[in-house]
Amino acid sequence: AMAVSPTLLLMDRNLLARKQNARLDRQNDVGWKLFGKVPLRENAQKDAKKTQKEYEDKAGRPSKPPSPKQNVRKNLDFEPLSTTALILEDRPANLPAKPAEEAQKHRQQYEEMVVQAKKRELKEAQRRKKQLEERCRLEESIGNAVLTWNNEILPNWETMWCSRKVRDLWWQGIPPSVRGKVWSLAIGNELNITHELFDICLARAKERWRSFSTGGSEVENEDAGFSAADREASLELIKLDISRTFPNLCIFQQGGPYHDMLHSILGAYTCYRPDVGYVQGMSFIAAVLILNLDTADAFIAFSNLLNKPCQMAFFRVDHGLMLTYFAAFEVFFEENLPKLFAHFKKNNLTPDIYLIDWIFTLYSKSLPLDLACRIWDVFCRDGEEFLFRTALGILKLFEDILTKMDFIHIAQFLTRLPEDLAAEGFFASIATIQMQSRNKKWAQVLTALQKDSREMEKGSPSLRH
Repeated sequence: AMAVSPTLLLMDRNLLARKQNARLDRQNDVGWKLFGKVPLRENAQKDAKKTQKEYEDKAGRPSKPPSPKQNVRKNLDFEPLSTTALILEDRPANLPAKPAEEAQKHRQQYEEMVVQAKKRELKEAQRRKKQLEERCRLEESIGNAVLTWNNEILPNWETMWCSRKVRDLWWQGIPPSVRGKVWSLAIGNELNITHELFDICLARAKERWRSFSTGGSEVENEDAGFSAADREASLELIKLDISRTFPNLCIFQQGGPYHDMLHSILGAYTCYRPDVGYVQGMSFIAAVLILNLDTADAFIAFSNLLNKPCQMAFFRVDHGLMLTYFAAFEVFFEENLPKLFAHFKKNNLTPDIYLIDWIFTLYSKSLPLDLACRIWDVFCRDGEEFLFRTALGILKLFEDILTKMDFIHIAQFLTRLPEDLAAEGFFASIATIQMQSRNKKWAQVLTALQKDSREMEKGSPSLRH
């Protein structure tokens, strides 16, 4: 190895130290503060006045202090402007001064704007106050109604349910806290279904689901008249229909809090009435009942409700009886709304196009849920007649619009009603409908049409088969 003299080593160390010191000096420059390498040196921040003095010395002339107007303008460039400043402020120095007339005009315009703004604020405050008062009045009314139902009506149901006072309360809407109880009493239990029977039907339904999920094909004795394919189709349709029942609520779909309850009621019903099975639309009726009743009580109300003549005719797709209901509806349609009735006839718009969906779901799919529950309230009081009276009330409410539409637009409108319907106006429209034609009420007209239909079937061999 080559020997290095001490003198050379000392020179190298000095040279290296000078390079490191130079590097540190460069890092301490002001520019390095941008990169956060080191803190600024104390002498890096210069006083503003000192900087200005240096600039004046270099330029050879002192800078004049800005005028007050320039100061205002400069400040306004950086500060948010109010409406007052925008309107009342003088023009910039480099523009002609604003004439006195124009300044006065702008001031008047501004004052008018302030007055209008105050009026709007006052009107909005009055509107909010009115809304609050109406809400308080409604809450007080509901509270009083709850006490009346619980303390007077429900304990004496058999003697009070048909009284004038109760009928008026019914029309105003049953309070949600007692709605389920009132519905159960009004629908009744003619089928004498017990909670034990529901448990049996539900257990049978669960067994059937397990059987189909494992590929079994055993046929139960009581379902011997119905093919396995029909029963499987019913189960698949239930699953599909549940997923689209009140989708906006997100409570009946898979994973929702009421999914299993809805599935149980519909499955149990297919076991209870295999001759009817599951029909599309039933899920909406069961869902509304679940929102107001316990599962077993909802099943009892559901089964008895579907056993009513009108519902049974539609869910069993009894074409002859359905046509009779449509014919009865048209009698009262022509009686109440002759102009719209003629327009529908001219456009060949038959009642089945819009009535089927309304009747199948008892309006729960077509109307907002709170409004549909109000319809159910009075339906439980008046029976099937009110379903058709409600239909006429809808047509009455939109008569002016419908008379200007053609077939396609009428059908589209009636199958997708507006979502912002107000209950007061809606029920006011229904109240104008008179369910009496030539001194005959709904039940009499329907019975007469059914009799005519039977006579026609007897007299015409082609209608027997």
